[in-house]
Amino acid sequence: MTKRKNVLSEQEMQVVSSATQEPDIISFQQALHLFLMDCEIRNLRPFTVDYYRREISYLYRALREQKLETSPSLITRDMIRENFILPMKKKGLKITTINDRLRAVRAFFNFLYADKKIKFNPYDGIRLLKNRQEVIQSFTDSQINALMRQPDLSMFSGLRDYTFMMLLLDTGIRLSELYGTDVTDILWTDKRLHVRNTKGFRERLIPITDRMIKQLKVYIRIRGDVTGENALFVSMVGKRMARSDYQHKITEYGNQAGIADQVRCSPHTFRHTFARLSVMNGAGIFDLQNIMGHSNLEMAKTYVHLFSDDIRKHHDEFSPLKNIEKRF
Repeated sequence: MTKRKNVLSEQEMQVVSSATQEPDIISFQQALHLFLMDCEIRNLRPFTVDYYRREISYLYRALREQKLETSPSLITRDMIRENFILPMKKKGLKITTINDRLRAVRAFFNFLYADKKIKFNPYDGIRLLKNRQEVIQSFTDSQINALMRQPDLSMFSGLRDYTFMMLLLDTGIRLSELYGTDVTDILWTDKRLHVRNTKGFRERLIPITDRMIKQLKVYIRIRGDVTGENALFVSMVGKRMARSDYQHKITEYGNQAGIADQVRCSPHTFRHTFARLSVMNGAGIFDLQNIMGHSNLEMAKTYVHLFSDDIRKHHDEFSPLKNIEKRF
């Protein structure tokens, strides 16, 4: 065996130097800028980029308020646990809210570590908080009818709102998908809606009913041509409705209908209602996955489990009460 040289070569010295060199200490704001720029390069949806900016900034403000280090290279796992997670729990924030922030923080530190901006990843070993699976809320038939009676169809805004609520109920699309829908996304001959602004960039075609087609034709005729705006649903000044406008309108109609204290009045409740009624009318797991745009079958399985009449019918057959003697 040839004896190696004891003095390291120039190439070997570069290996040692790169392994031991400390990353440059960058500020939190510099790191956030790099992360968001990477999000833009990866062509993430503007809504997703805004989500990351908003949720990651909560960590920065929490550490600043406690007069702690904010440079990502100086943030530790204990700081995330004790100075970020625990204060949120003490404030009584919902588990879903805390987990949303943790997911954003996880993506942030994973990027910085992979890009060698930090030597250690402080998120290693941190898990999302366990959350109890809550019953999925949907509108009852009487609630949805009460809600749909509220828009004033003698006014443009009322006709528009009635139409977009019908579309939510007929298709089960997400709020972000509704927001991004253009007039040209309606495939009149095929009776389908081209959903482009999707979660995960998986575009899909959704069937729409004859009744929905008829309603859309009425609305578009009243909407008329709006110069420079292809959005399906527009404001009174002819601009694309804001995402918050949809939520505001549904909440307002829920209050008017007197159901706001019974069920959450939101676009997502329309989505759950679509799933419930579809399952009760015979839709299967794969139907729901394809129409609703789920990346896997888990959510579709949940809907079927909760809303299928077959489960209720089977329960009548296997309930142990059948073995108990009737007393009256």
